[in-house]
Amino acid sequence: MTKDEGRFEIRLSGSGGQGLMLAGKLLAEAASVYDGKNTVQTQSYGPEARGGKSKTDIVISTEDIDYPKATSVDVLLAMTQVSADEYRRSLKEGGLFVVDSYLVDNAGLDSAIGIPFTLLAIEQCGRALFANVVALGAVVELSKAVEWDSLEKTVVARVPSGTEEANKRALAVGREAARRATGKVS
Repeated sequence: MTKDEGRFEIRLSGSGGQGLMLAGKLLAEAASVYDGKNTVQTQSYGPEARGGKSKTDIVISTEDIDYPKATSVDVLLAMTQVSADEYRRSLKEGGLFVVDSYLVDNAGLDSAIGIPFTLLAIEQCGRALFANVVALGAVVELSKAVEWDSLEKTVVARVPSGTEEANKRALAVGREAARRATGKVS
């Protein structure tokens, strides 16, 4: 099954305060509003509003979605060591595992793609706050879960006013980092 037929599951994981719930909402909206797919986004986080374990699951499908939670994850993003340790078992065989190599020391799978999202956000976007959008750009570039234009339109429409260009820059930084990580530099 590919992202263009049937069910495609993505899990974004890390800690509260990293902006992963927003990233999940942006991805789901891009898939539904602009790509015309059925989507559902669920989220879960620990008792702490910031700093506790968190995850958001996005299910994208060309068919009806009868169960909203991810059960066999096609794409897993881990932004912390705790999330890598906790959720890597949910990744289906042959799935895409992407980690923030700035914060994750041991992904636990040889096939993991490590990209220093937080460091890139600091160095190229000016603030760690953009790490979620940098990661989202990389995940979409690697998985092709949604069309790039759909993601960009959604981000511009949903981020706080005045931050549109900075967020577009963060997406582009993530996209380019994904291309470098896979040797597909344009």
